[in-house]
Amino acid sequence: MKFKWRKWFRVVHRDFGYLFFGMTIIYSLSGIALNHLEDWNPNYIITTMDIQISHPEQISSDISSDEVKSLIREYDMDKYYKNHYFPNPEILKIFLKGGSIYIDINSGEGLIERAVRRPVFSEVNYLHYDPIKYWTWFSDIFCGALIIVAITGLFLVRGRKGITKRGAWMTVLGILIPIVFLLIYFY
Repeated sequence: MKFKWRKWFRVVHRDFGYLFFGMTIIYSLSGIALNHLEDWNPNYIITTMDIQISHPEQISSDISSDEVKSLIREYDMDKYYKNHYFPNPEILKIFLKGGSIYIDINSGEGLIERAVRRPVFSEVNYLHYDPIKYWTWFSDIFCGALIIVAITGLFLVRGRKGITKRGAWMTVLGILIPIVFLLIYFY
């Protein structure tokens, strides 16, 4: 009885595809996010708002936390207050839960900066960075499975669209594109 490689390749390819569907989505989304770090922050949505504090002359280096809270109450930030300090004599920095406020004590002009976790992308990026040893092992298994899926995928289709005809040209093209990029940009 002849061993049916193609049948087993189909079974392995299909079952690994199902099993690692979630991992493929995780690494694909986080890969897209990480490819565009210069365009956006994939982990946080950062918002800023310019503010104007009335009576900045009342701000002194010995300002209490209650006084700081009253300064930012009109912007509804007092409930997020954590701490404050003066990084230099003209600037009051207020630490908030999920952000900070900078106030120029001469002019009263300030800036509220808030950071909120970006849904979905912050979680998939966390997983992409291998947070714990067990996740690293699972990620390594996933990477091995991707290699197997790639190899078995080469032999699933027969005939003119298979690996001996059209599939061969597509495979060669898929190998050449990264090589060309390496030759142009790496070497």
